[in-house]
Amino acid sequence: MYICICNAVTERSIREAAREGAHTFAELQRRTGCGDCCGSCEDLAREILDTAVPRRTFDLPLIAAAA
Repeated sequence: MYICICNAVTERSIREAAREGAHTFAELQRRTGCGDCCGSCEDLAREILDTAVPRRTFDLPLIAAAA
């Protein structure tokens, strides 16, 4: 599905950019051009990027987590 009509950026290309290291919207814009014209796609593009970026989890010992 096209997310950014102005620059023909698809949901697939946003997810691919996230897999390749685009973890911020600014980085997504640099890599794809998404959202740099009219901006109407920004909210949806950010939402897709947020779900595509792997979340870090930290396995801290219980005592460190409490501190």
